[in-house]
Amino acid sequence: MTRAAVLGAGAWGTTFAAVLADAGTDVTLWGRDEAVIRAVRDERRHDTSLPGIELPAGIHATTDATEALADAELVVIAVPSQRARAILEPFRPLLAEHALAVSLMKGIELGTHERMSQVISEVWGLPDDRVTVVSGPNLAREIAERQPTATVVASTSTEAAERVAAATASSYFRPYTNADVVGVELSGAYKNVIAVGVGVADGLGYGHNTTATVITRGLAEITRLGLALGARPETFSGLAGMGDLIATCASPLSRNHTLGAHIGRGASLEDAITLTRGTAEGVKTAQSIRELAASAGVEVPICDGVVRMLSGEVPPSTVVETLLSRPRKAEVG
Repeated sequence: MTRAAVLGAGAWGTTFAAVLADAGTDVTLWGRDEAVIRAVRDERRHDTSLPGIELPAGIHATTDATEALADAELVVIAVPSQRARAILEPFRPLLAEHALAVSLMKGIELGTHERMSQVISEVWGLPDDRVTVVSGPNLAREIAERQPTATVVASTSTEAAERVAAATASSYFRPYTNADVVGVELSGAYKNVIAVGVGVADGLGYGHNTTATVITRGLAEITRLGLALGARPETFSGLAGMGDLIATCASPLSRNHTLGAHIGRGASLEDAITLTRGTAEGVKTAQSIRELAASAGVEVPICDGVVRMLSGEVPPSTVVETLLSRPRKAEVG
């Protein structure tokens, strides 16, 4: 039996621990909040992030990192992307010699513009073939309810990706493998920014035509930057690209969409963050992606609009208006 540790007991980390347990993997969930860990361990519940959900009996839970990581073959990371470097550093000496890292994080680090797999490799001193990425249309609540979904496991190592896929596959969770780590990670991070923009449009009262426009042009924007960074074009029409973008932009379960909607209805960024009740990664990732795109010489009008809006430089309506006021051109080419 594969042994896994999940670092981070938020909604997605806890849900992924449940996925692993349902797939027959021996899994230990690590978190800092003693009350949360006690409830997961003793009551099989996490009412803060997943109210009403009964978790599998196979999840062990602890606040002791040494216990969690002991002999873990898979180490899953589900912590806020902008704090990942500082959070992960103390775990380095606890890793098993041949452990694989599995990133659930979706962000681009501020300042370095590094993807989360790159941050993990640096902090833990791991070669690329020992780091994998899981990304796709994976809203935690729906998966915790065991609703059918698929995802992508990306790695430069086919063997590593297959090991993670085998440890997570079940009757409701279908993992596909992909060698395009750049495209998968960029899609997972960038879709949060587009979701903020779609949420703003919804909050302003616009309908499905506007939503479809922002999503579709958002995908074009993600693809344009991804290709400039060496990603494969087919990734963006798959689960990690279009699939994750649709789920995050369309669902009220998406924190990024929810935050954007609050802003569109007139809330300040600070109030929107409070009302959203969770980390909306798109807020900080937008700036990182904007800088990354600038260094690559790629135009990203939706991302630009979201950054300017979040900084208070322009009103929320500008996110949509800027897109529509751009010079006319052919859609393809």
